[in-house]
Amino acid sequence: MNIVDWAVATMDRLGGLGVFLLIFLENIFPPIPSEVILPLAGVAAAGPEHTFVVMLLWSNAGSLVGAWVLYGLGRLLGPERLRRIFLALPFVHVEDYEKTVAFMDRHGHKAIFFGRMVPGVRSLISIPAGLYAMPFWVFSLLTVLGSGIWNGIFLTFGYILGNNWHIIEPYTDVFSNVIYAVIVIAVIVVVVRILLRERRRRALGLPDPDDAVREQEHEQGK
Repeated sequence: MNIVDWAVATMDRLGGLGVFLLIFLENIFPPIPSEVILPLAGVAAAGPEHTFVVMLLWSNAGSLVGAWVLYGLGRLLGPERLRRIFLALPFVHVEDYEKTVAFMDRHGHKAIFFGRMVPGVRSLISIPAGLYAMPFWVFSLLTVLGSGIWNGIFLTFGYILGNNWHIIEPYTDVFSNVIYAVIVIAVIVVVVRILLRERRRRALGLPDPDDAVREQEHEQGK
């Protein structure tokens, strides 16, 4: 049974609760494609046993609860553990950690809101929100708003197109692939910049900026 057959069977058996469970799992396990599940939920919403609003509410609930799980994981890890992990990585300095924290301080709300509409990112974006202790109610509100837009769009496709919803599938695949490519390129650029910076530092004979931090932490620990 492929993912489409499984999703259809789950929704046929459980209705709105099935949509909730599928979207919840999609948030925990990103390879489950919401771009397929949501149009199918839209098709079901057009039938006599369901409504668009109910399916949208169930899908948003699944998105929110799934996001809460990953947010909780981020809170359990915490910024101090994250900082130690950063400092343990080769070629990654405390200034990189500080830049990451500054980014979340300046753009964290936008990242959560818009991240809910980016395949592959929409699930994982909940973890840094927990790491940097974004207020729970703010995180929940941004998640519901961002997820509501994403879920509503794909539910509408299924609701309007009915059993012909699959004609949009090639376009969603292209969109997803473009997003994945952008993410990979961004990661490569960051890694290359870190490596080039490290090479320049060593060529100039400059000290490791983390040495002072470690020495300070050692003194504080005495």
